[in-house]
Amino acid sequence: MPNAFAMLMLLCWPLVCIVMVKRMPPERAVIWCILGGYLLLPPVANFDLPLIPAMDKESIPNLMAFLLAVLMLHRSVPLLPKSVPGRVLVLMFLLGTIPTVLTNGDPAVYRDDYGHSYVIPGVRIHDLVSVMVKQTITILPFLIGRALLSTETGLRELLKAIMIGGLIYTLPSLIEVRLSPQINVWVYGFFQHSFEQMMRDGGFRPIVFLPHALWLAFFMFTALLSAAALTRSAEPEARFRMILATVYLAGVLYLCKSLASQLYALSFLPVVIFASPRWQLRVALGLAAVAVLYPMLRNAGLIPLDAILERAAAISEERAASLAYRFTNEEILLERAHDKTLFGWGGWGRNLIMDAMDGQVRTVPDGRWIIVFGTFGWLGYIAEMGLLALPLALIALRARRQKVSVYAAPVALIVAATMIDMLVNATLIPLTWLCAGAVLGHAEDPRLARDRSSAAAASPGASRQPVIGRRRPKGRRTVM
Repeated sequence: MPNAFAMLMLLCWPLVCIVMVKRMPPERAVIWCILGGYLLLPPVANFDLPLIPAMDKESIPNLMAFLLAVLMLHRSVPLLPKSVPGRVLVLMFLLGTIPTVLTNGDPAVYRDDYGHSYVIPGVRIHDLVSVMVKQTITILPFLIGRALLSTETGLRELLKAIMIGGLIYTLPSLIEVRLSPQINVWVYGFFQHSFEQMMRDGGFRPIVFLPHALWLAFFMFTALLSAAALTRSAEPEARFRMILATVYLAGVLYLCKSLASQLYALSFLPVVIFASPRWQLRVALGLAAVAVLYPMLRNAGLIPLDAILERAAAISEERAASLAYRFTNEEILLERAHDKTLFGWGGWGRNLIMDAMDGQVRTVPDGRWIIVFGTFGWLGYIAEMGLLALPLALIALRARRQKVSVYAAPVALIVAATMIDMLVNATLIPLTWLCAGAVLGHAEDPRLARDRSSAAAASPGASRQPVIGRRRPKGRRTVM
């Protein structure tokens, strides 16, 4: 159980956010309000209030970042994006919970061959308030990122914060690699997961204050990607330090003993270092398309599961067994999800398979996609994955016509990598929503349209008059 200090940290985080807003630039303050809460606040601990979702290390920073952006920074945070697909997806994400609740009023009954039965009550109408509030709090970082971090400064601050957060986290991570995962026990009085899963290859995997060692390893991967991106665009006098930071983060990621994150690093790092921003965006869009279409590809038998397991077995029999276990659970949960394909089973674990005798969960959903698909059906799945993929599609299309920030591409790659990892893990966190919102805002930014005009003005034979400040002839309109 969390100790008193854990609950005190949750209570004090709003005050910490207020101090950061007063002392930091706006972009940096909102980023660290969300990222700092994710890295430092206790996992599992929460305030469970009636009719609203539990207030925990994700919901409290999300709410504070939004309130402070509006009330102290006086920034507008619109609910709906500019694009029609974006508006539709946001409304689907928020209002799609209504048919889910309305179609799940009946209890879910589990029976076995021996006459035992276990019943989960139906979702009630007043549960709709809690579900909608939870969806709203979840999407707040997306809206904040779009409103405050869409500029080149905001995107750079985002990459810089992820890198610095990773560098800070290396110290407790290395302590846990050496001494075993104990920091959350020392600080907050409990261990947040199964200790056996933190042991690997004769050593330990760090977890610190995150939900699982896989989450920490994936965050280290995003920090490594951010450091590589900043190294590429760094000034000559700072480049050597950035190279050292990148190499150091790569070493810590190796010590995290997560095969998936290590493979992501081997795949994505060359793209960030050598590929042009336009090609980085193409890679991000391609990966996002695979993630969005995964359920359909899986149902059509187009995902080579056997080949994937053979490759995994060639690397590690233990990893292959773990992956096979995930695939088996996915098959069982997919079969149950097909009973309520459109709107899903709703909450309270109704999307899972329970033991009819004691009510214990018999299936473990690891991937975020199968959790959302089973809970909210196709409507919720398309809304969530669509909101993550849409910014990558819009920024890639815009990059074909005009120049975009060099920082937009690595942020888009972080979102795409998370979407791929969501196929096997539930690693969607507020930071991912923040990155997706920032990319969407950058793709919608009308100021990017000036790049083409500036390039035309600089071409041979063109007028040397600067575009900024030029008076537009009467009667002409610029269509964005």
